[in-house]
Amino acid sequence: MKVILGMGCDRGTPKATLEAAIDLALGTIDLSRSAVSSMATIDKKNDEVALLALSKDHQWPLQFYSAKQLAKVEVPNPSEVVRKFMGTPAVSEAAAILAANTDMSDLLVEKFKHKGADGKNATVSIVQLKEVT
Repeated sequence: MKVILGMGCDRGTPKATLEAAIDLALGTIDLSRSAVSSMATIDKKNDEVALLALSKDHQWPLQFYSAKQLAKVEVPNPSEVVRKFMGTPAVSEAAAILAANTDMSDLLVEKFKHKGADGKNATVSIVQLKEVT
């Protein structure tokens, strides 16, 4: 099975915190990093150093979506806090769903929240890629 990671994080979140969040989220569905095909997030994170480093280090393409695109996606966990700061009620879930070109039915892990030892927050959502037949 191949999956897409939807990512959200505080500004300046270290790569180690993002990797811990990813590993913990994948672990909830007994998958490892080898199942990941790509990542997706909001375009406001296109200069987020740790996300760019993760993409490069693991050779996971990173897709960016605008708040307007993300706001159109139905998600199980919308957040008014996220809407206030990002202009959309969801980043990680909506980005993963858009990147997989699917809907909530393929969402394997809803917004998984992790706070690193550094105090920075990361969210990971995981969507299953449909098999092309």
